[in-house]
Amino acid sequence: MTTAHLLDEAFIAELPNHYRGKVRDNYDLPDGRRIIIASDRLSAFDRALAVIPDKGRVLTQTARYWFERTADICPNHVLAYPDPNVVLGKRLDILPVEIVVRGYLAGTTGTSLLTLYKRGERTIYGLTLPDGLRDNERLPQPVITPTSKAFDGGHDEPLSPAEIIESGLLTQSQWQTVSGYALALFARGQALAAERGLILADTKYEFGTDETGTIILADEIHTPDSSRYWMAESYPALFEAGERPQSFDKDFVRAWVTERCDPYKDPIPAIPQALVDRTAAVYREAFASITGETIEPIDEGEDILARIRDNLAGFFL
Repeated sequence: MTTAHLLDEAFIAELPNHYRGKVRDNYDLPDGRRIIIASDRLSAFDRALAVIPDKGRVLTQTARYWFERTADICPNHVLAYPDPNVVLGKRLDILPVEIVVRGYLAGTTGTSLLTLYKRGERTIYGLTLPDGLRDNERLPQPVITPTSKAFDGGHDEPLSPAEIIESGLLTQSQWQTVSGYALALFARGQALAAERGLILADTKYEFGTDETGTIILADEIHTPDSSRYWMAESYPALFEAGERPQSFDKDFVRAWVTERCDPYKDPIPAIPQALVDRTAAVYREAFASITGETIEPIDEGEDILARIRDNLAGFFL
């Protein structure tokens, strides 16, 4: 049962132009700013599976850590943080290409470099890879593997830079800007992660344009949901043994569901509380490992939505 310390819904009637995403509730203000509230919903298989205590705050604060440490590289959409779960940002026109940067041959999705490589493909995303690479092997240098961004619920499709420009998804200038930003952001992310004993293996970025056409980093950056982190100390031995690198494995809920039903067709069984609590602990552990800061578990007596309403009262119409 949903309780006040779990942010399942973030609907606030006094705020205008509500749009409910999979995990965020958005409100567009008349002056061109956007309020983005990160809920605690856990989404997978195109549906909400569970509510993970304090997930929204942890991810918002992780992204804040990175936005503040990369603002010298490129502009981002953040204007202020009115609440630990909330970003006040610029409203942008999101570019139709998702930029994924990969430093290792890894991944499980249909568009991941490793999946396509294991199918026998060697020219991928406009890149040519040699034979003989192993699962989770470090690439000679980070590469960009862009995909079309499916706004209508369709599947993302792999793209090469030439296809992006020829199809008119981005101009040559836009591509040069976003690819340059992405590689610089990834380099900063890898360097700071290494100081924390982590490997930033890959990540995704979303960019948009403001009213002047300026390209701006949007959404989130280097969070456990948008990025793959590995533990640096154990990576060499596990790689040599052909085993998966140690990571922040927060897919307990997703794995539990797929073992019990077809999540795209069947009703989702009730998720055990122990699984929910374990996932919440992993998010907090990830925050501490990535940032070097601690985040205390949410007080079960706190009413998150009431707190957010209070902090956003100045934006009510």
